[in-house]
Amino acid sequence: MAGGLKHYKLAQDPAFVRLSNMTNNRYRYFRWTPRTARLSFIYMVVVPGIVGYIAYKTDGKYEFRAKLRGDDIREY
Repeated sequence: MAGGLKHYKLAQDPAFVRLSNMTNNRYRYFRWTPRTARLSFIYMVVVPGIVGYIAYKTDGKYEFRAKLRGDDIREY
């Protein structure tokens, strides 16, 4: 029946093995450089700031409930 004998032989690709090892040990080789500091700042401060600003400016501006076809979704 299926699975009784071990007929499968998998030859691992060395490039995939290296990639797996690199991603598992990424924290060991991380260094703060000007590029990583800039990217971290952008993703932790700038992007949430832009999303928050857009959310704040459009809060209450659109109403999607109880609208019919052709009705305007803008409240003001």
